Amino acid sequence: MKTDSQLRRDVIDELEWEPSIDASQIGVAASAGVITLTGAVSRYTEKMEAERLAKSIAGVKAVANDIDVRLQGASERNDTEIAAAALNALKWHTSIPDDKVTVTVRDGWITLDGNLDWQFQRVAARNAVCHLVGVKGVSNNIAIGPKPKAADVKSKIEAAFKRKAELDAGHVQVDTSGGVVKLKGYVDSWSEFTEAERVARAAPGVIAVDNGLTIGAGNA
Repeated sequence: MKTDSQLRRDVIDELEWEPSIDASQIGVAASAGVITLTGAVSRYTEKMEAERLAKSIAGVKAVANDIDVRLQGASERNDTEIAAAALNALKWHTSIPDDKVTVTVRDGWITLDGNLDWQFQRVAARNAVCHLVGVKGVSNNIAIGPKPKAADVKSKIEAAFKRKAELDAGHVQVDTSGGVVKLKGYVDSWSEFTEAERVARAAPGVIAVDNGLTIGAGNA
């Protein structure tokens, strides 16, 4: 098992390896396997990429992303400009039905509302706007419906887990209630942790995933 010092060093090295991130502006701390990212970046996507890279490191159990987004010069946009760009981005995305998502922007922060049929559409809507110039953050309040029966959701997710070579489905339990999926048990790596969550989110009718999996059999 890696020490916190080793985890911190691995995360720093990974951030420095990524050319799209200015690692010199990001602080990294580690405590009991939890990585905390601090500092400031000029783009929201840089903040999200830093989080993704930290989560990709073996031994990392969770990431607290406290990085600030501070726009400068040509990256600055007013809320009206951001809202117009967001609406266009949603309109041109083939996965998102027209007129199903509304956009609100305040101080550079986008809030998405509406109702869609699938979780992948909800994710696509967020991804469509998070890369826009001037965006400081995204709150995705889009609802998913109509909701299938909980038993059907559970069986579909369990079947999907069994199809995945990268998942040991025997150590993962699935509970469902009101469109929320609860994952319990353990996996061997962060990649399995994130893959289990991704598969669960793809099930029809799922609106949220509570990923209670632990990493490593000794922590289960």
